[in-house]
Amino acid sequence: MQKLSSTRIGIAQGSIVLFSDFQDGGVMWTGEGPRELRRAVVFDEPFRALPAVQVSLSMWDIDQKHNPRMDISADMITLEGFVIVFRTWGDTRVARVRADWLAIGGCAHEDDWEIL
Repeated sequence: MQKLSSTRIGIAQGSIVLFSDFQDGGVMWTGEGPRELRRAVVFDEPFRALPAVQVSLSMWDIDQKHNPRMDISADMITLEGFVIVFRTWGDTRVARVRADWLAIGGCAHEDDWEIL
């Protein structure tokens, strides 16, 4: 469990369109089998300790004739950012996806001292 001081909690959030493969015939729309897409997210300012990051689908546009197989997660979490990983497999055809994310963690405070 990550315990945070009440005066030093940072919350960063955002939304990002991961892809629109139906527009240009991309692999998520035209491919089959295992497929993966990674998008880097950079925080506006770094956290002081590794944040807890949650990623969710906020929009998905898929072909109704195929099974909707999707997995979304956060990977490579650092103080400065993380990578959103979207995966699908089988005959799933994904036209486009938007992901929302939330990061919560310790952050710098104006009362912090830096001793050099």
